[in-house]
Amino acid sequence: MSGTILTYHVDGGDFSNAGNASSNIKKYLKQLNVDPQIIKRIVVALYEAEVNIVAHAFEGDITATLSPTDISIVLADKGPGIKDIGLAMTEGYSTASQKVREMGFGAGMGLPNIKRNVDEMNIETAVGKGTTLTLKVFFVPKS
Repeated sequence: MSGTILTYHVDGGDFSNAGNASSNIKKYLKQLNVDPQIIKRIVVALYEAEVNIVAHAFEGDITATLSPTDISIVLADKGPGIKDIGLAMTEGYSTASQKVREMGFGAGMGLPNIKRNVDEMNIETAVGKGTTLTLKVFFVPKS
């Protein structure tokens, strides 16, 4: 497991494949016998972030790096960026299009749910260029 890197490409607007990366990473973590509660946290956060790429960006890449102690996931997209991160972190705030909302997404819970399920989260964004979200979850809770 040490140094294992898993990569996925995500196309904006491709809701039929949204969740493929999180599903594949879930299967991989199960094979490694990672604690099911830790897997659930990782998958919830990753799915939310993956759907954000599909709903808001033109495209993006997901890179998950596993170490013996944690998983780090970088989601880098090419898209509109986030104008106000503080506002985007507010539960219920959404910039999703009507079409995305009609599909059942865009309730404004993505970033808050991600933050709730990871140990570390960092957002770097540039309006008109894109967003890079870096997540980390430890396999053994820090005491």
